[in-house]
Amino acid sequence: MPELPEVEALRDFLATHLVGHRIARAQPVAISVLKTYDPPLTALDGRTVTGVERYGKFLDLDADGLHLALHLARAGWLRWHDALPTAPPRPGKGPLALRVALEGGAGFDLTEAGTRKSLAAYLVHDPQEVPGIARLGPDPLAPDFDRDRFAGLLAGERRQLKGALRDQSLIAGIGNAYSDEILHVARMSPFKQVDRLTDDEISTLYEAVRATLTDAVERSRGLAAGRLKAEKKSGMRVHGRTGEPCPVCGDTVREVSFADSSLQYCATCQTGGKILADRRMSKLLK
Repeated sequence: MPELPEVEALRDFLATHLVGHRIARAQPVAISVLKTYDPPLTALDGRTVTGVERYGKFLDLDADGLHLALHLARAGWLRWHDALPTAPPRPGKGPLALRVALEGGAGFDLTEAGTRKSLAAYLVHDPQEVPGIARLGPDPLAPDFDRDRFAGLLAGERRQLKGALRDQSLIAGIGNAYSDEILHVARMSPFKQVDRLTDDEISTLYEAVRATLTDAVERSRGLAAGRLKAEKKSGMRVHGRTGEPCPVCGDTVREVSFADSSLQYCATCQTGGKILADRRMSKLLK
């Protein structure tokens, strides 16, 4: 799933390639992708892209006051074409979900792998009309996201760190992969309770959030859209590296699997050497 660093890199890429260009047509290919109907998607035809913004994991394309908000979900991606195929896309054939063509022939496709279709596009007058954007918490890379604000968000939380970091209404943009990376950098168990953090641990976690995301954004900056997935994978320390040695201590990276996801961690770095039970209701072995 694309998270804050990849979506920020896509924003930067699209700002360079879209702003100032006129949209020839925007065409939904998968019936499930478009979540709004008024205004119709054809209202984008002939409008000029005037800006590209990011809200958490959402991309927002401003076309003369109409906003095309995109969420790539678990298996979605954006594929840029300097020259789009001339043949019209065929609904129901392959992973293509949405095509946006610019005057001159360039444009992009939104694709989604697998059978679970969650990729979403919204055409609205204001990004805050999109429910997922309206409920977002603060952006962890915003200039005003300081340690005290972070501590305030955690105050009163009575859940595990992994779940808190992934909650988009608490902090925007962090998903399964970067929450694993942040917790590894902070040397904290994913199952540690938020309300048990000391002041020093809150500071450590805050610094890990900022450093991990900032480093990932910098690694991705300037890359073409097609190279971002590989960059994300290559930059991971523990996420997606089950069975490999931890780059810090050399211990084996371990995994806890759930019904539809998994997390990775290093026992030596994060849990004092204790192994987390690999079942859905796992708790740290005490």
